Amino acid sequence: MNEERIVLLDDEGNEHGFSIVDSIELDDVVYVVLLPEVDPDHGAVIFRVDQDENGEDILSEIEDDDEFDRVVEALDQDELEGDDELQ
Repeated sequence: MNEERIVLLDDEGNEHGFSIVDSIELDDVVYVVLLPEVDPDHGAVIFRVDQDENGEDILSEIEDDDEFDRVVEALDQDELEGDDELQ
């Protein structure tokens, strides 16, 4: 799998590199799973892909716990189904 790289800026303008390791569409919303390049053992983060006023894709934090739980559950289910396809 060829992982796509993305660079995000924090509040102070510092760049942080991530690899996009997974994505999923759920209820017509796309979510991406990013793994930090500097400290991948710290774990992945999940963002919702929204659009700004110009129609450009932007990443938004998932602030709703129920939404986050649904995304994690869908990612887990997608991973399980992917494992079944390999057998």
